[in-house]
Amino acid sequence: MTGKTDLKKAARNYFTAPKDDFGEATFPAYNYLMIDGQGSPGESEEYAAALAALYPLAYATKFFSKKTLGRDYVVPPLEGLWFADDMDAYVEPGRRGEWRWTLMLMLPDWIEAGHVEQARAGKPDLDLSGVRMDSLEEGLCLSKLHVGPFADEAPVLHRLHHELIPQRGYAFNGQHHEIYLADPRRTAPEKLRTILRQPVKPA
Repeated sequence: MTGKTDLKKAARNYFTAPKDDFGEATFPAYNYLMIDGQGSPGESEEYAAALAALYPLAYATKFFSKKTLGRDYVVPPLEGLWFADDMDAYVEPGRRGEWRWTLMLMLPDWIEAGHVEQARAGKPDLDLSGVRMDSLEEGLCLSKLHVGPFADEAPVLHRLHHELIPQRGYAFNGQHHEIYLADPRRTAPEKLRTILRQPVKPA
């Protein structure tokens, strides 16, 4: 068996971002486990149910890879794609119920769809039907490391949407993307580290 792969190190550029302001970087396609839903994170039953399906399949796939393929890896940080019919729902209070999301966990490049299905078959007692394997290629993105509570993201995103993107001659080219480098269940709000990422294209 080869050594355990840490995707945060193998894809270091993907899991890092400047802290001072939004920097530009281009990202290729990666594979993920994904599950979709709607509602406020931390309050919505649908959000909790999504996590309760995503993580068991992620770890089942990891253990399948270790046992059957002889290749082990660290399950990487949780990620989320966030969108709404009106993007101002993300920066205006009282509109969290409008949020739609896709929760994701990156997979190493040697994992194939058949491997995920075999891992899923090993969990017949759980409803994992909502989780799929899919790829995402975001291309050119603006990214920033946000340190602090999730609630403090609103003014940062407002500036990104209404000032930085048009000032730099860009337009939206995908969904708002967050990468959660710290576990909110174990981390004080002021110490949370979240990468804020927005795919863009020339306007």
